[in-house]
Amino acid sequence: MTEQPNGSASDRARWRRYLADERAEAAVYRELAARRDGEEREILLALAAAEGRHEAHWLALLDGDDAGTPRADIRTRMLTALARRFGSIFVLALAQRAEARSPYATDPDATAAMAADERIHGEVVRGLASRGRRRLAGSFRAAVFGANDGLVSNLALVLGIGATGVPAAVVLFTGIAGLLAGALSMGAGEYVSVRSQRELLEASAPDPTAREALPDLDIDANELALVYRARGMEEQAAIEHAALVVARVHAAEQSAAPTDSLTVVHHDDEAIGTGLSAAVSSFLFFASGALIPVLPYLFGLTGVAAIVTATVLVGIALLATGATVGLLSGASPLKRALRQLAIGLGAAAVTYLLGLAFGTTIA
Repeated sequence: MTEQPNGSASDRARWRRYLADERAEAAVYRELAARRDGEEREILLALAAAEGRHEAHWLALLDGDDAGTPRADIRTRMLTALARRFGSIFVLALAQRAEARSPYATDPDATAAMAADERIHGEVVRGLASRGRRRLAGSFRAAVFGANDGLVSNLALVLGIGATGVPAAVVLFTGIAGLLAGALSMGAGEYVSVRSQRELLEASAPDPTAREALPDLDIDANELALVYRARGMEEQAAIEHAALVVARVHAAEQSAAPTDSLTVVHHDDEAIGTGLSAAVSSFLFFASGALIPVLPYLFGLTGVAAIVTATVLVGIALLATGATVGLLSGASPLKRALRQLAIGLGAAAVTYLLGLAFGTTIA
């Protein structure tokens, strides 16, 4: 008598689909691991091994028969291709979203452990992606804000002036002036902003020479606890931590305390960025964004044709920057893109209507 296979035809088709996705996701993590070293490499290989356990589960339900296994879904295939070519923060951000979409929590044939794995995988990938986000945060923030400010402010300027009916040459030179003025202002503003932030944080950092006083502190009175309390620790935790630090100093007969002895919190230099990098990023990206609304006029278009072309070009750029921010933040790229588009074109529409009104009044 022939043994009947597990599950119905639809069940087996679903299991094969899961099997394909697990294999593809494991391949993504292996590709990413090949471009990393140290701890990150080990974590990614561990994720690939976990996906391998899930693959074995579906293969067991299929009695080892993987014939007819389909290709992985388009998102996972795209992730694999990106991981193979780039291995970047964008891939980790996409992988984070992919893990969050796992259907195992509601699938009767997936184990509770597998569903829990997928949720934890999402947090692991979020942690890995956050490292890249911190490295990008300072300059990337300036770049995104600069590009969007350039797109929106110069489109608004060009549409507002163009709607008044002035010659195309006036609109062109107004747009170029807006580009230069805005780029210089953004660059200077970002430099001052980041430098000020760093100076404020440095002023709040512990004085390294204060550690020299620790060997002479009264271990019973322990004034050091007040330092930790002033920096945000609860009273009891501050007392215990201070006692531990002073005891270590006295026991070792050190002339200086451990390097973290006066530190409770610290700032992340990578996340803040440098004043110069933020200024250069802001200048270049504002200029690149502000150039787009001017392009139709540079190529000789005038009137409604120039206005429509500028609006379409800026709309495409706004969709791209919004989607990029969405990808990096692990949110929906489509929603972020549409939000960026609505905000940017909404602001430009207001100035265009004002330009029409002023043009009519002048006429």
